Amino acid sequence: MQFDRIRRREFITLFAGAAAAWPLAALGQQPAAQQSKSQPRVGVFLYLNEQDPESKAYVSAFEKQLRSLGWMPGTNLEIHYRWTGGDAGRIRQYAAELVSLAPDVILAAGGSHVGPLQQVTSTIPIVFVQVTDPVGAGFVDSLARPGRNATGFTVFDYDIGGKWLELLKQIAPQVTRVAVLRDPANPSGTGLFGAIQALAPSQKVEASPLNLRDASALERNVDEFAGKPNGGLIILPNSLAIVQRKQIITQADRHRLPAVYPFRYFVAEGGLIYYGPDPIDQYRQAAGYVSRLLKGERLGDLPVQTPTKYEMVINLKTAKALGLDVPPTLLARADEVIE
Repeated sequence: MQFDRIRRREFITLFAGAAAAWPLAALGQQPAAQQSKSQPRVGVFLYLNEQDPESKAYVSAFEKQLRSLGWMPGTNLEIHYRWTGGDAGRIRQYAAELVSLAPDVILAAGGSHVGPLQQVTSTIPIVFVQVTDPVGAGFVDSLARPGRNATGFTVFDYDIGGKWLELLKQIAPQVTRVAVLRDPANPSGTGLFGAIQALAPSQKVEASPLNLRDASALERNVDEFAGKPNGGLIILPNSLAIVQRKQIITQADRHRLPAVYPFRYFVAEGGLIYYGPDPIDQYRQAAGYVSRLLKGERLGDLPVQTPTKYEMVINLKTAKALGLDVPPTLLARADEVIE
């Protein structure tokens, strides 16, 4: 009996020691995202390629503003970037990857990236930039009270589509046919095209959509459109157009098609005219929202903000190459003229 008691005591001691070690072993097998984080973690989900100069400008503005707010990437903050280049497969893949890292906040650019994120997380806060209609897309419940897990900064309202058409007619009065370049998968494209189409009869213009899918289809469709006279282009904001902007600008120049663009860098790279807000400023503002969320503020207390300032840039060199005489009244309204 004494022998049995000794064996029983040894067994209980060994069992207790092994049981105590189990949680440590299990912790070592957990994914890194499930282990305790030494510092806050932010995911950044961008539609450009990593080496795109505009992508670098966005990242620089975002990180600079974070530093001014006391967040030092690599010191008291982790930032994990994913660049998709507008590729639908990468968008889905990287959305899942970022969510698996369990960041405290995700910064997402464009509606084509916010939607896939919300499909894989309903809890991680998302701060978006460069989104046209977050309510219509279902990203938020309202601008004042976002609800759900997203808030941020809109880039356009649909009325700007009509403004782009008016500008095209002012700078190129001979235009009677307009191809509207859009990504059919981007929900904002439908609303913007609708605004253009609604104004087209009063401008004596026929507007038709030209869907962007890949580089070869883009070239073929623009070539076909340019086969008839008096054509012009309006490029809607979407990741495919931005990634393929050099090809679009080159084709517009080759076919002598006046074109209105949604961002300044299109015109800086040879496009004709741009009207819209400054996207870089949105990344600065987004850093402020990210900081407030990291400090514990509720996402529901951060309303969606709309642009307060728009600017116009005209490339006079391109206008001359297209044989256009820019009206003095339009030049006087321009914030910048590139010669």
